[in-house]
Amino acid sequence: MKRITFLMVALATVFTTAFAQDKPASPQATVEGKVGAANVKIVYCQPSARGRKIMGGLVPFGEVWRTGANDATTIEFDKPVKLEGKDLPAGKYALFTIPGENEWTIIINKDAKQWGAYSYKDKDDVLRVTVKPTKTSAAVETFNIALGKDEVQLKWENTAVAFKVKG
Repeated sequence: MKRITFLMVALATVFTTAFAQDKPASPQATVEGKVGAANVKIVYCQPSARGRKIMGGLVPFGEVWRTGANDATTIEFDKPVKLEGKDLPAGKYALFTIPGENEWTIIINKDAKQWGAYSYKDKDDVLRVTVKPTKTSAAVETFNIALGKDEVQLKWENTAVAFKVKG
């Protein structure tokens, strides 16, 4: 009887250890809401700074960034919208950015199923707009995307970037 009990406890420990999952370093997040009449859904992964230099360091200036971690960030609109005054048809897209010290390029790309920006092709861009970054009032440890009344807001480290959306 003791042997059976011991084996049961040992098996339970092995299964618990084998199947227990640590929290991912960059967990997935989803932001959903309305901008005008359009429903917006953004799915992305949230990396954390963990003491690293982010903008101009881990995320180099002047290079295409997946705008998060892991899979490319996706942004979906159920109705046509305007981004910074430019028309964008309804659909699901990859959201890339090119960070800069004084200007960011927001890229909407038709290939929504990509890992990172490794297979990014500018010929698949549907829309590009430029916006100015600002400084956050406090350090932002974990990258986050939020919907404002008429904009999408990106924040990480000491940088905030927003682009206007009109539905």
